[in-house]
Amino acid sequence: MGEKRFLSGDEAVAEGVRLARPQVISAYPITPQTVVVERLSEMVERGDLVAKYLHVESEHSALAAAIGASSTGARTFTATSSQGLLYMAECLTYASGGRYPIVMMNANRATCLPWNIYGDQRDSLALLDHGWIQVYALDAQEALDLSIMAFRLAEDPAVMTPVMVNLDGFALTHTYETVDIPAQEQADRFLPPYTTSNKFDFEHPLNMGFTAGPAYNKYFKYREHQDLLAVPAVIDQVEREFAEVFGRQYPGVIETYRCADAELILITLGSIAGLARDVVDRLRAQGQRVGLLRIRYLRPMPADQIAEAVAGARAVAVLEKDVSFGAEGSVFTNVNSALQQAGITVPTCNFIGGLGGDDIKADDLATVFEELGRITEGEDVPAVSWIGIDGAWAETSPYAQEGDGAR
Repeated sequence: MGEKRFLSGDEAVAEGVRLARPQVISAYPITPQTVVVERLSEMVERGDLVAKYLHVESEHSALAAAIGASSTGARTFTATSSQGLLYMAECLTYASGGRYPIVMMNANRATCLPWNIYGDQRDSLALLDHGWIQVYALDAQEALDLSIMAFRLAEDPAVMTPVMVNLDGFALTHTYETVDIPAQEQADRFLPPYTTSNKFDFEHPLNMGFTAGPAYNKYFKYREHQDLLAVPAVIDQVEREFAEVFGRQYPGVIETYRCADAELILITLGSIAGLARDVVDRLRAQGQRVGLLRIRYLRPMPADQIAEAVAGARAVAVLEKDVSFGAEGSVFTNVNSALQQAGITVPTCNFIGGLGGDDIKADDLATVFEELGRITEGEDVPAVSWIGIDGAWAETSPYAQEGDGAR
């Protein structure tokens, strides 16, 4: 059997990747992802992992190399963060359009300017439309398990789509906790060697990376979309089989907590859901009927599951570490669309917080539920609220203020 060790989220991902036996790892370090590829390089050097380790010259090159390796039929892994993920943007659609089942860890981190190394989710949420499956981990144990399950999901013949495993920068990547590391025999039983016909093959040649004009391009994009819509059923199957082998059961594309009779429901994603769960328990003890919905997979969008889970609520809030400037949070847009399509008219509001690694406290989450309660009492609440914003900086552009160092 396996062992228990005290690991950071980054180290947990590295252990999960090791157990998945990738054949090619393309690496370019960027904070706070660096520890992942450092640990993997050490594993390869020691012989604990038999893989070709490529230390490339940029994040763009890291994903380009992964695409090349995957096109030969190799199981392939890479990792990135923030500006590095944005630098990869050109390659993201090559990977998804080519149906290459690459697994990539992304350490969620603020994008600049201003320069910031701390965690929010604007990097991955800015790239929801690039055809990748996106999943968000709650803790280090889930990060390790997702690193194994992601290969199984990506390589499923009905899926054949790259997977981005997202971890909140520093809040999860550099936080240590006890993690159960499975035995290699368990991982091998769950994840067999990768085989595919979507590769270069001199015996059975096929055209890859081709051009498709207006008459045919639409069919490739239509199939890509339809196949992603069918992914939730595959996720359920993968997680059932994972539970049979490893003994840990995951809830699918979303996780609900005390939502069955909840009047007020908070929807969020990532590690902040752990704190939100504690706040729900505290408010429940005070007699408030509140609940939490954690989005695990944001692509494919779990629209039906979200709508079903909040159908009985009187008000819903979406808390996210992201904003689509000039509009609202991207997660909020997606959730509102899901509810509208399902014919659910429950009032919704958006809370934006944690940008640039700003701390979201338990009292902030209690205030979110307090605001939701005001909606049910007929009071007006802003559609979009920012957590922790006050003072002169909130009233005037910092670039218009003199003597404050903003220039």
